[in-house]
Amino acid sequence: MTSDLTPATDPTHWVLSLSCPDRPGIVAAVAGLLASHGGNITESQQFGDPLTGLFFMRVQVESAAPRAVLSAALDTLAAEFAMTWRLDEAGRPMRTVVMVSTAAHCLHDLLFRRQSEGLPVDIVAVVSNHTTLAGVAEFYGIPFHHVPVTRGTKADAEARLLELVTELDVELVVLARYMQILSDDLCRALAGRVINIHHSFLPSFKGARPYAQAHDRGVKLIGATAHYVTGDLDEGPIIEQDVERVDHSKRVEDLVALGQDVERRALARAVRWHAEHRVLLDGHRTIVFR
Repeated sequence: MTSDLTPATDPTHWVLSLSCPDRPGIVAAVAGLLASHGGNITESQQFGDPLTGLFFMRVQVESAAPRAVLSAALDTLAAEFAMTWRLDEAGRPMRTVVMVSTAAHCLHDLLFRRQSEGLPVDIVAVVSNHTTLAGVAEFYGIPFHHVPVTRGTKADAEARLLELVTELDVELVVLARYMQILSDDLCRALAGRVINIHHSFLPSFKGARPYAQAHDRGVKLIGATAHYVTGDLDEGPIIEQDVERVDHSKRVEDLVALGQDVERRALARAVRWHAEHRVLLDGHRTIVFR
């Protein structure tokens, strides 16, 4: 057994993501620190936001230095640059819970992509307020948790979700057409760790049967938005959006099918980019290093 201070025999591929007030010398300082620890940079992206004055950077680097050694050096650098940083092992599947209600398309897509396309998530549980999709989870060998939600049990249901997050060491919660509104307290507890997929139209249609509403108004574009969940309903920082052009010949059923496909695509990309540590928060916006 080795400790964090034992030198690694083989290089580890790390992902370093960071943000700090923009100023000269940040890139040189980061590159110099990594080089001094035997680091070989394999990918680097950066962006300075002129509106907020913040600098964002994502670096992939191979280094044989142990995590504890790199972390100590980064702590020292962070103090100098007022930097927020995160160091993760590249390619490590992110421990994820998927929450659903009765619509299966996004759940099927995430599970399939995880199995066949290397989507870098370890889906440790499917949680639902219904039992409709229990068979889907069973097919893929994923534990299924039925957590019913009513007006009177909402607080208990959210407490159970937080228990699962802690018990399963969950890093990401994906609302894959989970048709319940999360409380402000839960949004704060899981800030930056919950991704939702939302059908979005121009104009936006809320309430029951949104695709029928869209059809009735003769929309020409249907779309979907994947975003982080905040206490402001469907107004969290946007990670990805996608659209399909439609015309007068499309029936409501056609819009539903196209809409579900758009939702799948946008959600899968958002989950992948988050799991690959490519998304950094910039106030109400996101910086996505694709």
